[in-house]
Amino acid sequence: MMAYDPVTNRWDLGLRARGIVLLGAGEPIVLCAVDWIGIANGGHDAFREALAHAAGTTRQRVAVHSLHQHDAPDCDFSAERMLQEAGLDPRQYDSRFQRQVIGHLETALRKALPRAQPITHLGLGEAKVEKVASNRRILGPDGKVRDTRWTATTDPKVRAEPEGVIDPMVSLVSFWNGERPVAVLSYYATHPQSYYRTGIPNPDFPGIARFFRQLAVPAALPIHFDGAGGNIGAGKYNDGAPENRVVLAERLADGMRRAWENTKRQPIAANDVRWSVEPVALPPAKHLVREKLEAQLQARDPKFVVEGNASKLAWLRRCLAGHQIDIACLGLGRARILHLPGEAFVEYQLAAKAARPDLFVAVAAYGDYAPWYIGTAIAYDQGGYETTPPASNVAPEVESVLMAAMRKLLQSPP
Repeated sequence: MMAYDPVTNRWDLGLRARGIVLLGAGEPIVLCAVDWIGIANGGHDAFREALAHAAGTTRQRVAVHSLHQHDAPDCDFSAERMLQEAGLDPRQYDSRFQRQVIGHLETALRKALPRAQPITHLGLGEAKVEKVASNRRILGPDGKVRDTRWTATTDPKVRAEPEGVIDPMVSLVSFWNGERPVAVLSYYATHPQSYYRTGIPNPDFPGIARFFRQLAVPAALPIHFDGAGGNIGAGKYNDGAPENRVVLAERLADGMRRAWENTKRQPIAANDVRWSVEPVALPPAKHLVREKLEAQLQARDPKFVVEGNASKLAWLRRCLAGHQIDIACLGLGRARILHLPGEAFVEYQLAAKAARPDLFVAVAAYGDYAPWYIGTAIAYDQGGYETTPPASNVAPEVESVLMAAMRKLLQSPP
């Protein structure tokens, strides 16, 4: 079962979980990107714990992110347990396949450790991606959201609106063993959908772009992370026609190619690597009322399952119990890579870059998926799909909490 539909067939390009382990700079650091719609609550905990155990490190030094493709599985072990205990069908949260994947990842990581390669150089490069990203939220004269430009938009008038606030840059971080590239990490902020609800699991256009880059630089493992693209999609340049998938993939791959050609290398040693974590308690959304959700669960309301309320209730229970989410920052020489939860708005990524113009800053979002959309404070007043119940599981005060954590991590001395 995928997030929306059961699997009916296979495509030539399947889903991937890719990552690296950095050894020699304190306890191992693990970065992993998964071609799923989201990994939330207890599922996110389980992924990090398993990879930490396999790598011989702690959970706080493991970052797991999804790319948010929609023809892909969902994962939330907390929601699954809740539904099973209530005698309800866990549907997309049935974790049998997800737990198999975790086991395969553990095995792959353990087998990889003895083959670790020395890293002598770090490469940093970026380039503008043309005609892919556009802001989903079209504001009217009153400052409120007038239209939503979905990832596939059929209305030509809505597509014709300006791109709006985006981050057009794709950022590349590469690790080198002498003259040989070992891994290339790319970061770009946008929803990854061209079209979906096909019944065929596929990595959509970022996965195809990643494949193109694998062909172009076969020596290195390409790993792609979705940036803070909660309010960003390809809707200005995509009406949902299937042929647009490869068009968008080629445009993203072209940006990745130019970022690769712009890459500047510098020597790197263990003391140039830093991992910092700032745990934060994100404020739950006011519309999440525990008594109401618990009553729906006890009544076995079918909407409770269909609307994803099990994941929402799991998130709320964790928040009320004092749960904190780890905001992490990987320092690599003059580069800083921020690791954020949920579908964070692009303004967070732009703020991070503006806070340290002297550094190379990249952002990976879609870590713990439990918060769903993370808007800016003003966005909750503007309305629109992303910040109107039930799409966001956090309150407007989330901006001050998240921005403070980001600033603290970015200002930490090297």
